[in-house]
Amino acid sequence: MVHSGWSLDDVLYPVSAQNNFSSVNTSNVRYFPSEFGFDVDGVQVLEPAKSVSAMKVKIREAIRKEDIPFTFVSCNFCCTYFLSRLGQVEETTIPDERVFILGDGNTKAVFVDEHDISTYAIKAAEDERTLNKVLYIRPPANIYSHNELISLWEKKKNITLERIYVAEEEVLKKINESPEPLPFFYAIAHAGFIKGETINFDINPTVGVEASQLYPDVKYTTVENFIDQFL
Repeated sequence: MVHSGWSLDDVLYPVSAQNNFSSVNTSNVRYFPSEFGFDVDGVQVLEPAKSVSAMKVKIREAIRKEDIPFTFVSCNFCCTYFLSRLGQVEETTIPDERVFILGDGNTKAVFVDEHDISTYAIKAAEDERTLNKVLYIRPPANIYSHNELISLWEKKKNITLERIYVAEEEVLKKINESPEPLPFFYAIAHAGFIKGETINFDINPTVGVEASQLYPDVKYTTVENFIDQFL
């Protein structure tokens, strides 16, 4: 939530579907629901992630119903989780020998450093251009397919990893049969790496704006620079 004169610690305010939005003084408040991730208004994602997205949609609907000023942030894939393991759902570090690629590995996805997410959100907090819009974060240097991401790592390490391609049918099986919490992460990875849900649509200017275009002064962390820390 944004309030003129508040500290930056108050810029991002978590809300829930149970909030009584009708009691909010909207004259000096803007809500930044702490949802992030995909743009939940249009994303096609499987359970169990689908239920989480549905809750976020309810929050958006409640805010819009009460005519509360807002900015929704769609930051796509966070670098720390996905790049620290090269998109491997069942690993916690980058593998040394083989990698599993969901689908054909050619679908593009957007990766954003968490510090940059904060920077863009803070800049957008009192920017009239982001009022009642979705702030999409799509840094152009951070759009990679899974194959491209792995090739980048191989080049930096001067190695060749064995690539094992996992067909969509097998991914769906993993979503349904893997132990918790893997089904959730497989559902997210399926949406991004197979269905392209981070970037498979053009931004409607009446609905949203793109952060790196809006704030070209921000020197965001590129994927190439981010993964250097794991060398």
